[in-house]
Amino acid sequence: MAFTTRPLEATEITQRNVLASRPVVVAVGGDGTLNEVVNGFFRNGAPLPTSTKLAMVPLGTGGDFRRTLRIPIEPRNAIEVLRNGLVRRLDAGCVTFTTPDGATGVRHFINIADAGLGGEVVTRVGNGTKRFGSYAYTIGGLGALIGFKNKPMTVDVDGQTHQLPKAQQVVIANCQFFGGGMQMAPSASPTDGVFDVILIKNAGKLETMRGMNDIRSGRHLEQNNPKMELMYGKRVSVTSPEKVRIDVDGEAVGFLPALFEIQPGAIEFITPR
Repeated sequence: MAFTTRPLEATEITQRNVLASRPVVVAVGGDGTLNEVVNGFFRNGAPLPTSTKLAMVPLGTGGDFRRTLRIPIEPRNAIEVLRNGLVRRLDAGCVTFTTPDGATGVRHFINIADAGLGGEVVTRVGNGTKRFGSYAYTIGGLGALIGFKNKPMTVDVDGQTHQLPKAQQVVIANCQFFGGGMQMAPSASPTDGVFDVILIKNAGKLETMRGMNDIRSGRHLEQNNPKMELMYGKRVSVTSPEKVRIDVDGEAVGFLPALFEIQPGAIEFITPR
């Protein structure tokens, strides 16, 4: 068992164990911890050759990834999954993006990445509101929304270009939930080899607040709202002439331009039966 003492240490610990092909690496924590552990399964953008499996015992703020796979929130039950769960190959995402100092960064993700409002929310939630648990995302979300201006974005999904004169966010989903239980991508599956890509166009602030319950329950894409569009793709590039934040698995990492690529079946994960 290893305790982390600083950011990205979990990635280094994981990488050592993955290279040694230890049977299982268990991420004990929230989605941020899981993201660091997932990154330990890759190097230079490619999966490391290994027989190591990944598993999760959730403890943390948002706990969004576990919802798609139905990993129990109760630690005792989650540990039971380690004993008698099913090993499945899950897709991972790889994003190449612009770091805060203007360099190019690469990060892997297993849940959801997005550009726009979500990046602002995560920046706020990371700054002191995490102690409020899942309310952190609601508080951070409202604070970010009030100050947010929709930005022009160009989104290319598998070679098809979508020019959005103003967009609130572009969501690249491998799994279904983000932001403390919001079912943003109700049809997303981490085993289908594609991202669910959701374009949220020029939505207004009041409209967004009113629509929160629909997103929480996953009904927002059934409303025939012209400001929301769902598509599927393996390679998604997002650019903007303005400064737009991105986040991956609830971690604020940098800015557009960014390229999101699916890596099918990249990780063996122990899931509930």
